[in-house]
Amino acid sequence: MAQVPQRFFDALAVRTWCGLSLRALGRAREEIDAINVYPVADGDTGTNLYLTVESAVAAVEAVFAAHEVDGGTRDASGARYTSEDREASGARDTADGPSLADAVGAMAHGALIGARGNSGTILAQLLRGMAQVLTERGDSAHTEGPGLRLALRHAATSARQAVAHPVEGTVLTVASAAADAADGAEGDCAEVARAAYEGARAALVATPGQLPVLERAGVVDAGGHGLVTVLAALVETFTGRAPGPVAVPHARVEPGGAGAGEEGATGECAEEGGEGGPAFEVIYLLEAEDAAVARLRRRLDALGDSLVVVGGDGLWNVHVHVDDAGAAVEAGVEAGRPYRIRITHFGHDDAHTTGAERPPRERTQRAVVAVVPGEGLAALYTEAGATTLLARPGEPPASGELVQAVRRAHAREVVLLPNDADLRHTAAAAAEQARTEGVRVALIPTRSAVQGIAALAVHEPERRFDEDVVAMTSAAGATRHAEVTVAERQSWTTAGICQAGDVLGLIDGDVAVIGADVSEVAATVLDRMLSAGGELVTLVLGDEAPQAVADRLEARVREAYLAVDTVVYRGGRQGALLLVGVE
Repeated sequence: MAQVPQRFFDALAVRTWCGLSLRALGRAREEIDAINVYPVADGDTGTNLYLTVESAVAAVEAVFAAHEVDGGTRDASGARYTSEDREASGARDTADGPSLADAVGAMAHGALIGARGNSGTILAQLLRGMAQVLTERGDSAHTEGPGLRLALRHAATSARQAVAHPVEGTVLTVASAAADAADGAEGDCAEVARAAYEGARAALVATPGQLPVLERAGVVDAGGHGLVTVLAALVETFTGRAPGPVAVPHARVEPGGAGAGEEGATGECAEEGGEGGPAFEVIYLLEAEDAAVARLRRRLDALGDSLVVVGGDGLWNVHVHVDDAGAAVEAGVEAGRPYRIRITHFGHDDAHTTGAERPPRERTQRAVVAVVPGEGLAALYTEAGATTLLARPGEPPASGELVQAVRRAHAREVVLLPNDADLRHTAAAAAEQARTEGVRVALIPTRSAVQGIAALAVHEPERRFDEDVVAMTSAAGATRHAEVTVAERQSWTTAGICQAGDVLGLIDGDVAVIGADVSEVAATVLDRMLSAGGELVTLVLGDEAPQAVADRLEARVREAYLAVDTVVYRGGRQGALLLVGVE
């Protein structure tokens, strides 16, 4: 069915464009992932672009939801957005809904905080560049063709300025061509968008002639392909119909296999040539002043390559490839407050080689993919053979990230452990997507990482898949789970009213104990759990929990529960002070 066209670029057009872009990238993701050859072959450009736009969509939906339903509403994906979400985005109330400035500001902010990889980081800056022009119009309800032309030009300029060492034949070239074509267009937003799309598409086809590594591989730039896809969605926003498919040369390879690599999409920041490259990708959000960021750029440029720093007004997204990940993070600490730190190891003989230099990696028969809340638990799960996805406190992974983890496991059969009750719908969506890609996926609804540990302990890859899943599900279901945490605000609970700073003991997801001392609350929780029996107690301490808590609980078990064993792990920055499992 044709999309209802938007005459002007207003808040509704922004919402429509974001939604269409997300769907289009979802359809093109695998193809874009498959054509990356420069400079890092990690096969996730399409996925990174999708996740970046997904974050932008969530931010825009939050702005609209606050105007539509008091207390929040749900978007098409089922996610709830509330007035608190909208307040965090800095949107203003208007009588008839959000203004254009509200919508584009939310879009840019969402993309900035959710940007993934080099390609996503540059796309975030392109959207921010557009927003900077459009927000200058204050509370104006819309803009027309000339305003869109200015926005596209500023987007291309600001994205190029964000890159330390621009390389032609990349998404930057495609963005500049789109702006050039838009400059020559007369008429309304539809005409400008169509001209930008055609200019970008022509530039994309020409990228192999600008970057020899693309020509050797017989592919176009994947980040540029992603931008053309986003601009096609812009055309559909204003005309009601999508342009034809992006018919460009590309070598079809298995995602994640030979010839794949995220930075082949962007390639904007690395020097052409060179057989190797840095071992780590480091990404973080940074709260810092402009002067400090200027110093940070110089320091990171000396440490590695593929440097992109985007943002402004005190909030930045930093992306760099380095051999010393610790030094890159330390540089951020010196500049301001880095958070949402993501460090990815590219892998030896994988990330910096082209498809012609290595054979496709054969799939394993079975893998376990688990969401884990802390670095310590991630190491524990990895040692046990699982593929892990680290979930920071307050930062639940999106379904696209779970799908990416399943792809990374590279197995024919996957057991998925979400380890969080709030992730059940997200995990189910990811499992369904993976099944459409030919992977047999079983979702075990683990509600806590300790249930995942129990499931992983009985995992036997040599068993029939169904038998293995049944055994793992049974082990997880037989494990009662609890956690000890600190209340952030006053609240009604099943155990009474708690105040900010109170220590809470939750058993199977419900608050059961409220107290002032971590050890006392933990001991009470453990006694209540063991009153129903048990043979093994698993304790996972967070970074902020003193070792004395575990020592006291171990002593308590030895003295009062003679037939019960205890194991203790360090979970890292897992959010809760203590996780408890009783089997």
